[in-house]
Amino acid sequence: MKLQQLRQKIDGLDSKIVKLLNERAAITLAVGQEKLKNGQSIYAPEREQQVLARIKNLNRGPMTTDSLEAVYREVMSGALALEKSLRIAYLGPLASYTQMAAQKKFGKSVEYIACDNIPDVFSKVERGDCDYGVVPIENSIEGAVTHTIDLLVDSDLKICSQILMDISHNLLAKLPEARIKQIYSNPQVFGQCRQWLLHHMPSAELIDAVSSAKAAQLASKSKTAACIASELAAKLYGLNVLRKNIQDSAHNITRFLVISGSDVPPTGHDRTSLVFSIKDRVGALHAMLTPFMRNKINLTKIESRPSKKKAWDYYFFVDCSGHQKEPRVARALAQLEGMCKFLKILGSYPISD
Repeated sequence: MKLQQLRQKIDGLDSKIVKLLNERAAITLAVGQEKLKNGQSIYAPEREQQVLARIKNLNRGPMTTDSLEAVYREVMSGALALEKSLRIAYLGPLASYTQMAAQKKFGKSVEYIACDNIPDVFSKVERGDCDYGVVPIENSIEGAVTHTIDLLVDSDLKICSQILMDISHNLLAKLPEARIKQIYSNPQVFGQCRQWLLHHMPSAELIDAVSSAKAAQLASKSKTAACIASELAAKLYGLNVLRKNIQDSAHNITRFLVISGSDVPPTGHDRTSLVFSIKDRVGALHAMLTPFMRNKINLTKIESRPSKKKAWDYYFFVDCSGHQKEPRVARALAQLEGMCKFLKILGSYPISD
């Protein structure tokens, strides 16, 4: 078959695809109207999970599943924008890793609001200025983002989804590497690049910034400073990429949370996050974990944080498999509630990555 004939076939398929996408969008609008009528959230992480899982099962190639998922993310993003003008708060400024994570989840058709700090993300969602917020929660090298953890204790917002993203750190500057005297970045980022910095830039002063993108902003205005940030930040703020992939581990993954005012229904493949405090007695923590063992629930994470209300008083943050509405999880949580001083369910949400 000649090239022109092949292109005519593609044109014909494109016509069908555009027609079908618009038919899908019309149905999506009707779904959105039903949701609004019933007081339901427009964004439904559980439905998103179902759609992406179905697309994965339907795919027979030659397109990869990742490529198809990227296409459908944008299809769903366009549908969300039609149903309601969604506003997503994220830890900014532009080109932060959190913005990249937010776009990975919600696509490019919704409105994004950059926030100066993590409390501002929570505040914008709590006040109703934004529908959802995206915040970092932990990194595979450096561990938990404690500021996010502390805010989850006091906020009424719920975790409704998660995003896992591979992170690549780069040394960016407008000046040659030999002339760098200061380096800006987020403390978590410095921790992820600790060995590289000790080996390659031992004399440079490390200056904390609220985010890697803010660090890029600061470096773009300095005659002596560099930053550690993304390649996207280099393009946006007019910086040169001096060194690529300077993180200490090739497997550098950051987990982000989507926060909202609503709970999410079960999907059958969920995680529940909770926080509790215990009475100060021997064996108390062991006793708190017993309900999970009795009900055969896998704990994927446990971390302690000072309560900041009393010396040597701690909160314990736990992630466990299952949804809080599943009978075995509900039983374990009921048993736990009767044993601890304080218990709060932070949210149940799909394990989507």
